[in-house]
Amino acid sequence: MARPALRVDAVLVQAVIAGALSFAHLHDLAAAAGQDGWKAWAYPISVDLLLVAAWRRLRTDGPTRLAWCWFVIALVASLGANVATAGLLDLHTVPAWLRILVAAWPALAFLGGTLLAHTPAHVEPEARADTDPAPGPPAAEDDQEHAPASGADTREPAALIASEPEPVPVPPAVSAPPVPAALVDHARKVADDHEQRTGTPIDSDTLRARLGVPPQLADAIAARLT
Repeated sequence: MARPALRVDAVLVQAVIAGALSFAHLHDLAAAAGQDGWKAWAYPISVDLLLVAAWRRLRTDGPTRLAWCWFVIALVASLGANVATAGLLDLHTVPAWLRILVAAWPALAFLGGTLLAHTPAHVEPEARADTDPAPGPPAAEDDQEHAPASGADTREPAALIASEPEPVPVPPAVSAPPVPAALVDHARKVADDHEQRTGTPIDSDTLRARLGVPPQLADAIAARLT
């Protein structure tokens, strides 16, 4: 037996009835607040569209502060109209603060719809098993523990001696360069003048700078002066 193409759903019927009543209450409240004509019919559409947009954002992108904020604002506007038109508010003498709220609702709804439509969703990265780094090759320490420490341990003593590196020859000490006697006499005069002016003996660096000689020659002259 084929199932009927159109099936009456009790939940769907209840949603239609609730939507129609809420639509009428919002229209009556807007009309009582001074929004007559087509403007009174636009208010319930604006409230319901904002409520649906916020609920869609919650369903698609998950619970966020932005979606919950505008969902609560639209829900309070819808429930507030239902309660206000239930006899708790005299629709012939609407207070000024309610008129201000009704007049400011279009700008508020436009702001909420723009933020819900154009604010990117923040998606938390999910940890996946396939994105985990592949385990690297096993460490070679286990194999090295069972392997010989080095190939040199199994060789003969003669092979060990032959494989040792040859000692690096140490270069002979550089002999001090010869110092002319005239240069020594001139250096002694420079040293005496420095000691008279400063009260301290002249050092090798100062002597080299005053005489303009290489460092080795300055060291040899300083040794002759002591």
